[in-house]
Amino acid sequence: MSTPVRVWGRCSAADGCAAERCLRQEPPTFIAFRALVYSSLFIGFLLVFLPARFLAWSGITQPTSIGAAQVGGIVVGAIGAALALWCIVTFIVIGRGTPAPFDPPRRLVTAGPYRFVRNPMYIGAALALAGAALFYQSSVLLWYCAAFGLITHLFVVVYEEPTLRSSFSAEYIDYCKRVKRWWPTLRPNARVS
Repeated sequence: MSTPVRVWGRCSAADGCAAERCLRQEPPTFIAFRALVYSSLFIGFLLVFLPARFLAWSGITQPTSIGAAQVGGIVVGAIGAALALWCIVTFIVIGRGTPAPFDPPRRLVTAGPYRFVRNPMYIGAALALAGAALFYQSSVLLWYCAAFGLITHLFVVVYEEPTLRSSFSAEYIDYCKRVKRWWPTLRPNARVS
């Protein structure tokens, strides 16, 4: 008999079924579809629409030539996008949920990029924004990236971490002892200070 997994979210069964049974009943394609929709809305609004508005407002247009700053911006942005995509796939496959706070993973995700840092998806998004700022050589986008980082940090500290602590208790506390919030841990099984 397997040990029930704590559910971060709501179980729809009236009898308070074990989380493991609920996880098996939800089709993986439905989880992937929800994750794709939520991620697209997040990425589309915060990482495409708003930065485009800031660029238009500041009068910055696409560079006329591709130089070192543009190549660097493409590389940094691509690394950020790849990291965020890796996080989304890990949430779907391992966590059986989505990146959205209102439809989170059903299992604590400590694999994939989460072995090295507790918030890699936000780091990936910030890298994508920093890459765009570098590509366009835009101080406005750089300020937007800094504001994104500050707001994300506050959201993590005020909402996400307390929610995870109450949902996964000792398992999450142990994870926090092994993996740092923002700075990657190169030895994920070692305790951090």
